[in-house]
Amino acid sequence: MLLSVGIVLFSLLIGGIILLGSIIRITEDDLELRLMTTARTVAEISAIQKSIQEPDGWKVIAPVVRRIRIVNDVTYIVVMNMDRVRYADPLDERIGTVFRDRHAEAAFAEHSYLQKVRGEMGTALRAYVPLMDEEHEQVGVVMVGHVLPGLWEIVSNQRENIVITFLLSLFFGMWGSYLLARHMKRQMLNMEPEEIARMLVERTATFHGMREGVIAIDLQERITIFNDRAKQIFHIEGDVLGRPIREVIRDTALPEVLEKRQNFYDHELRVGNTLLWSNRFMIKVDEKVVGAIAIFQDRTEVARMAEELTGVKAFVEALRVQNHEHMNKLHTIAGLLQLNQQEKALEYVFDIRVQQEELTSFLSARIESDSVSGLLMGKVSRGKELGIRVVIDRRSHLERFPPHLDQHHFVLILGNLIENAFDALESSSQPDKEVSISIAQDEETCSLMVEDNGDGMEPEVQQRMLERGFSTKKTEHRGIGLYLVDQLVKKGRGELSCQSQPGHGTSIVITFPMKEAEAGEQARFAASGRHRG
Repeated sequence: MLLSVGIVLFSLLIGGIILLGSIIRITEDDLELRLMTTARTVAEISAIQKSIQEPDGWKVIAPVVRRIRIVNDVTYIVVMNMDRVRYADPLDERIGTVFRDRHAEAAFAEHSYLQKVRGEMGTALRAYVPLMDEEHEQVGVVMVGHVLPGLWEIVSNQRENIVITFLLSLFFGMWGSYLLARHMKRQMLNMEPEEIARMLVERTATFHGMREGVIAIDLQERITIFNDRAKQIFHIEGDVLGRPIREVIRDTALPEVLEKRQNFYDHELRVGNTLLWSNRFMIKVDEKVVGAIAIFQDRTEVARMAEELTGVKAFVEALRVQNHEHMNKLHTIAGLLQLNQQEKALEYVFDIRVQQEELTSFLSARIESDSVSGLLMGKVSRGKELGIRVVIDRRSHLERFPPHLDQHHFVLILGNLIENAFDALESSSQPDKEVSISIAQDEETCSLMVEDNGDGMEPEVQQRMLERGFSTKKTEHRGIGLYLVDQLVKKGRGELSCQSQPGHGTSIVITFPMKEAEAGEQARFAASGRHRG
């Protein structure tokens, strides 16, 4: 408030200086008009025109001029003939003397004009008018002058107006400053600026000290908070405040909060190659949405659980199954040899080798990713252990991953779908259990299909199968697989369709567009795939 009052007083000072300048200019304009009018009035008096040509004409001219000077309130009026002899002057002793001021030269050449000069009484404004007789011959000059008032004289003359204006301006300025200060303090939650500054420093330090990542944006999607932990998670350096969030994090889901006006709690998101456990919600001030904030963690535990379902541990499990399968085959060969069935044992070995080499050759030729090939081989072995026949469509092929997805995403999607098919067949009474897998790709799309001949799903189960935590099996860590698949499908801009009827099995088809693929995606695929010599 004191600052506002100081600004008002300074503004009054500047305004006062400008106002005084205007008053001085107006005063001079009025004075010029009055002096010129007075001079012309004197010059038009016929008695003065006649008397100026007589030696003792001053006796007529001086009294007349004196009265006019008093009536028009001018400092002096001087009337002189063509010889510059004064016939009228405010000082009687100067009458009859010669006027020697060089400023009057033009007036003796029939010129009328105004001039500001410094004389004995101070700076004065003078009006010069030629004195003409009835034949329009110049017979003399009339000079009317008035000393200009000083600054203090002007202030003194206008002191009443100045005081009233100053007091009214000061009153309304202080009143406005008080209202402005009260409004600003109310907007700042009744805190002083130093309190707000301290709170901002404390809040910033708190955000940067948190182990969770914190990102906030305003309604224009500009970053307002981006703490150190968030920079570590996303491998970002430098100051990003004020930048659009989509420029800093390409796959951000934070603007979705503002678009849908909806909060998202306990959501799993994959941004780039980072798996996050995120809470995203709106920032409201007085029930008005002013931005959005995300608090998230790098969920290693969730990633471990996903790997438990379909990732790295799936390969370890596949190796265990393959080892068990080889032991069974060795036992069979040993039994045939003990029965002296060497030819049948040799034939059995050849059959096994042909089957294994056929599958390996097919995957090597048609699937360009070691991770996907390894997953499929593992699932075939896993199916044999469970008594489920896993059939891979021999027309399948995969050359590169869809945009926004990598080998990890693809393995998660495909592995979860196959595991769900195994789960469906485990509880099925179907005698010949079978899971069919197909991967098709062209320049436009990439499609995955996994279907089983199990018991199928009821319509209400189909509607909820993508919900996080929903499962028909009430065991720990259930209801996550298809939820993760759905999240990755959305990330890849794909579509998921499911056809299932009770008693007729289930077919799930996922289609991804390939048009947005860039050279960087192919390079990333090549780096993650195997390198042939």
